[in-house]
Amino acid sequence: MTGTFKRLVGTSALALAFSAGSALAQTELRMTWYNDGIEGEVMQGLLDRFEEANPDISVVLDVVPYKAIIESLPVQLAAGEGPDLARVTDLGGLSQYYLDMTPFISDTEYWQTSFGPFLKWLDPDGDAINGFMTQLTVTGPYVNKTLFEQAGVEMPGDGATWDDYATAVNEVAEKLEIPIPMAWDRSGHRVSGPAIAMGAKMFDAEGNPALVDDGLKAMAQRLYDWHQDGTMSKELWGSVSGSTYLGANEDFANAQVVMYMSGSWQIPQFAETIGDAFDWWAVPAPCGPAACTGMPGGAALVGLAGTEHPEEVAKLMDWLAQEEQLAEFYGKTLFIPGHLGLAEGGVSFDTQDPRAQHALETFAGAVPAISPVAFDLQGYTNNRVMFNALISRLNEAIVGELTLDEAYERMTDDVTKELAEKERQ
Repeated sequence: MTGTFKRLVGTSALALAFSAGSALAQTELRMTWYNDGIEGEVMQGLLDRFEEANPDISVVLDVVPYKAIIESLPVQLAAGEGPDLARVTDLGGLSQYYLDMTPFISDTEYWQTSFGPFLKWLDPDGDAINGFMTQLTVTGPYVNKTLFEQAGVEMPGDGATWDDYATAVNEVAEKLEIPIPMAWDRSGHRVSGPAIAMGAKMFDAEGNPALVDDGLKAMAQRLYDWHQDGTMSKELWGSVSGSTYLGANEDFANAQVVMYMSGSWQIPQFAETIGDAFDWWAVPAPCGPAACTGMPGGAALVGLAGTEHPEEVAKLMDWLAQEEQLAEFYGKTLFIPGHLGLAEGGVSFDTQDPRAQHALETFAGAVPAISPVAFDLQGYTNNRVMFNALISRLNEAIVGELTLDEAYERMTDDVTKELAEKERQ
């Protein structure tokens, strides 16, 4: 064999090897993802297993801040530059961009049986299969139970109102010199549950959005007053503007907050960041005259219609959606199952933390008490318009840029104008 021939053979072998390697990973899917806790790590482990079983598909998990999901992702999708899959929380609001995977899924009955009511959240006006819930969430408060015990203040019990808790947390904060008696996520979604508890209807008799009524005003007045009297910190909500989301999870984890209004998605993060440093205790949603309710919701993993690989996206989603994978995902992430079979049969949660176990039981137990108004609002395609108008205008009143009455007028105008703009699109 001559040297030239040897080189030709070697070059050909390398080319064949490169070609074979390329064939094994010829399709790359990109998944945009955000984390509340460790769920990105758990998802990456599942994706690694999927790639082992499907060497012709590779999946890149792009982890971004939650702010990018609610602000940047919609802009990307509107420009036709989105990923193949994404984890989203504006479930119905982004539905125009979702991929209908029905043609690529052999057992659609499994999806309907397992995710039926939640599929409607993703496609309120149709019956498409767009994705599945990575978690079912329920909004509600956490308290620093340790601070209550140190202050010698009795924690409000079953049936307690928001006023009861405001009184109690101020007493704890004053006795122990805690800087923030109460903090809420700066989010229209978070405010809506307590507003519904106070009697907010959110829709008129014909089912049209009607954000401002006496029930909403009752809750908005409390939030305004609490920011003025120091129950809540103006520096938190006042540090951002518009509809920008802002959480107070770090302040709560650092024991700077007595009571934190957020939701069930914080459980894995608190189990990791707080651990047993103090007793972080989930409590039932405080009551108003209409209900004792938070808001349902959650995050869904969806396929996106702009993908160049719809069949591969559906293959990945169908694999992830099976009970074996989802039971592992929910169990390790400490998320309330968004799969009806697993919710009924139970999931083995990977925690020995009594605080996490109690929180999971508290939020799961709150689901039957959720107001029908809250379910209707969560399923409304344009609920983001209402949430954004609520939080941005209420915040302007809180920081002194508007009166509350002016804020109510602007909320109504914002919703009317935004919905009219959407109809023109």
